[in-house]
Amino acid sequence: MYHWRKSSYSGPDDGNACVEIATTPTHIAVRDSKTPTRATLTFPVTSFAPFLEALKKPAGK
Repeated sequence: MYHWRKSSYSGPDDGNACVEIATTPTHIAVRDSKTPTRATLTFPVTSFAPFLEALKKPAGK
């Protein structure tokens, strides 16, 4: 069972429209807080930082 937490950037007005993460010693899971029972993305710990860096890059780069 995961212990989910929301981003510290989630404000009180739109706190349900954010991404939540949960960590284990070997994986990091990500889900949409608006639909918590739907699909979850799960990454090995060593792949999560490169995934975030790829999201920051402009499209086509």
